[in-house]
Amino acid sequence: MTKLLIATTNTGKVAEIAALLADLNCEVLGLNGLPQAPPAVEETGTTFAANALLKAEYYHAQTGLLALADDSGLEVDALDGRPGVYSARYAGPLAGEAASDAARVAKLLEELSSVPTAARTARFVCAIALVGPGIRTTFNGACAGLIAEGPRGTNGFGYDPVFIEPAAGKSFAELTRAEKAAVSHRGQALRQLKDWLRQAELQPH
Repeated sequence: MTKLLIATTNTGKVAEIAALLADLNCEVLGLNGLPQAPPAVEETGTTFAANALLKAEYYHAQTGLLALADDSGLEVDALDGRPGVYSARYAGPLAGEAASDAARVAKLLEELSSVPTAARTARFVCAIALVGPGIRTTFNGACAGLIAEGPRGTNGFGYDPVFIEPAAGKSFAELTRAEKAAVSHRGQALRQLKDWLRQAELQPH
């Protein structure tokens, strides 16, 4: 069975991707599942796709495993597209450690405190890169929504509690994993990935 390395230490992201790829004939593991994870790679790309490829190429080279890397983030129209590719680093490091999801959400809501509901439009964007022997490709997805005035729900991770999916009228953190996957940016990109894997005959069920 092929091992597929999800190039992240974000356990929420690993679980979400693993669930979406559950019907593929491969063993999915995150960086935390390696006996010894390689040092983190600096994300120097200016686009989601560039960062995804950078990470996938690095972790494939370091481990020899088929590597899947996701780079995703939130683009808010009222903030001229911020935080964008800096979504995970939006609140900066705190006491030498990465800021928490709650800190990032709090900063976002503070910056939008004077923006009316109708103008709080945003989108989640995702690029997924797959790198392995003879493989170097990317897949993209996007999901439009609105930023809530406060966190809602306890599912998901990152900015999910404040991202309202218009059709459902709920935040991503109020949706079940399956409901979120059906509409999310990452779900879209992963479905493209699965179609590609089937065409490439990399032994999905």
